[in-house]
Amino acid sequence: AVIVMAFDEKGQADTFARKIEVCERAYRILTGKVGFRPQDIIFDPNVLAVATGIEEHNNYAVDFIQAAGWIRRNLPGAHVSGGVSNLSFSFRGNNYIREAMHAVFLYHAIREGMDMGIVNPASSVLYTDIPADILERIEDVVLNRRPDAAERLIETAERLKAEKEGTSGQTSATSHLSWREGTTVEERLQYALVKGIGDYLDEDLHEALKRYPNAVSIIEGPLMAGMNHVGDLFGSGKMFLPQVVKTARTMKRAVAILQPYIEAEKTEGHSAGKVLLATVKGDVHDIGKNIVGVVMACNGYEIIDLGVMVPAERIIETAVREKVDIIGLSGLITPSLEEMVHVVSELERAGLDIPVMIGGATTSKLHTALKIAPVYHAPVVYMKD
Repeated sequence: AVIVMAFDEKGQADTFARKIEVCERAYRILTGKVGFRPQDIIFDPNVLAVATGIEEHNNYAVDFIQAAGWIRRNLPGAHVSGGVSNLSFSFRGNNYIREAMHAVFLYHAIREGMDMGIVNPASSVLYTDIPADILERIEDVVLNRRPDAAERLIETAERLKAEKEGTSGQTSATSHLSWREGTTVEERLQYALVKGIGDYLDEDLHEALKRYPNAVSIIEGPLMAGMNHVGDLFGSGKMFLPQVVKTARTMKRAVAILQPYIEAEKTEGHSAGKVLLATVKGDVHDIGKNIVGVVMACNGYEIIDLGVMVPAERIIETAVREKVDIIGLSGLITPSLEEMVHVVSELERAGLDIPVMIGGATTSKLHTALKIAPVYHAPVVYMKD
C-alpha cells in the first residue's frame, strides 16, 4: 500500500479545493497509468493547526473533514488518514483540551469517511464524556462556527488550568484595572504584551519616552524583556500559540507608535541591516517567520518579507534588487529541507555572497551543516529560535 500526501508542484494542499485536486490527480495516475489497486491507496489530505490566531487557518479542520468525505465518495476504494495531533498544536501545554479537540475532530471526520489516522491510543478523552459547555466551544473551533471561537476556547483552557492548579482566575474587569495600578511603566508594557492588550500602549510608551534616552532603547529594554518572557511561557507550555500571535501583533503596534521617533533619531545609514525573509516554495507555514520578522524589525533591521510558498527565483531576484545583507529561509514540513538546499544551490549558481540563516521546525544544526552549507561558499547559519 502507499500513503499519498496531498502535495504537488505547488506545495502542500491547505484548502478543500486544493486537497481534492491533488488527491484526484494522484488517484487517476495510480489507478489509470500505474495499474495500482485503489484499495491500497491511503490519502493523507494534511491535518493543519486551527485556532492559531491567524484567520486563514480557521477553516483547516472543516477543509480536511470535507475532503475526507469527497475522497470516499469520488475515489472508490481509497482510504483516508491524517496526523491528528497537528490539529491542536495551538494548545500545546493543555493536554485535556488537545485530547478533547482530537476526539471532536475524529468524531466528525470518521462520520465523513476518515478510516485511518495517526492517533495516540492512550488518549482517555471520549467525545461522549466532554461536558456540554466545553464541547460547544471545541466544536465552534473545529467546525469554524464563529469568528471568536479561538478566544472563547482559550478562556475555557485557562479556566480549566486555574481550577486544576487551585487558583481562582481573576475576572477580566478586575484584572483589567489592577494591572495598571501601582506598577512601573516597564511592568505595564510587559503585561500588555503578554496579554495582547493594545489599548494603553500609546499612553505607556509616551511615558517611557520621557524616561529612556531614545525610542530604540525602549524596544531593546522593556519591550524585548516582555517578548522574551512570552517566549519562556510558550516554551514551557504555559501560553498558547494564538496568544503568542496576539503578542506579536501587540509588539507590532508598539513599534508602529515608536516608529516616527525612531525615524527622527536615525542618523544616516543607521539601519542595522536589510533582511529578506521567506517561507520556501511548497510550504504554507509562516507563524515563526512572522514573529522573527517583528523581533528583528524591533532591533533596527529593515525587513522584506516575501511571505509563503516563495520560489528560489523570486528570493534571488529580490535579494539582488534590494541589495539585502542576509536571507532568512523558513520551513516547517520535511520537503522544505530539500527546497532550502535548492535555494542555496541557486544562490551559489548566481555567484552571490549573501549569508543565509535557516529556521523552522524540521530544520536542524546537523541538516544545515551536512546538506545546506556544503553547496554554498558563503555563510549558512542554523537559527534554533
